[in-house]
Amino acid sequence: MDTLLEIEGLAKSFTLHTQGGVQIQALLSLDLRVAASECLALVGSSGAGKSSLLRCLTGNYLADSGSIRVRKDDRWIELVGASPQTLLDLRRTTIGYVSQFLRVIPRVATLELVIEPAVAAGTPREEAEVRARDLLHHLNLPERLWSLAPATFSGGEQQRVNIARAFAHPYPILLLDEPTASLDARNRKAVMHLIEDARRKGAAIIGIFHDAETRTAVATREIPLVEGKAAA
Repeated sequence: MDTLLEIEGLAKSFTLHTQGGVQIQALLSLDLRVAASECLALVGSSGAGKSSLLRCLTGNYLADSGSIRVRKDDRWIELVGASPQTLLDLRRTTIGYVSQFLRVIPRVATLELVIEPAVAAGTPREEAEVRARDLLHHLNLPERLWSLAPATFSGGEQQRVNIARAFAHPYPILLLDEPTASLDARNRKAVMHLIEDARRKGAAIIGIFHDAETRTAVATREIPLVEGKAAA
């Protein structure tokens, strides 16, 4: 299988300026490779660096040192030290991300929010709308909500919109931060199906799954993180 993501010597720390400059080491010399059609589950206690790693991979956190290389088409792109334009292009075309929170423009209808990522990546509008409708149906979001902005939706409904946006375009790399945390059993299974389908189609997936059933069902490999390092 082709490797799509390479991490070498990745380090990330935080300085707590309000607590006398105490430094917290989130990641320490982390090495990792993820191939197409893999779903890698990050496991470890709170503070082990799982979410920090995902945020470094999206460029939301700046790494202190090390390398993050992403394969796009036939070339490798280095994320550490990349320009904002490069990071935005990778987020638009190559790296999909499900965070624990929905961050969207207020007053934009749910259907438009799900269509937007695919159109931004180059999908024709009609094709993107068909995909968005299929996703919202699959995720059991009632059609009566599609014309509404999701600001007043329940946590589970907002999370399903978040997930639909991430799967609206076939991103080669998917980063999932507790995608099923606020979902009931029926909708967890719907999300598990989307993850498995994306993996079978060749996506390289890294996820945090606190629900053991979900993790067991979708992960092809588990990596324990201990104090910011991959445990042997």
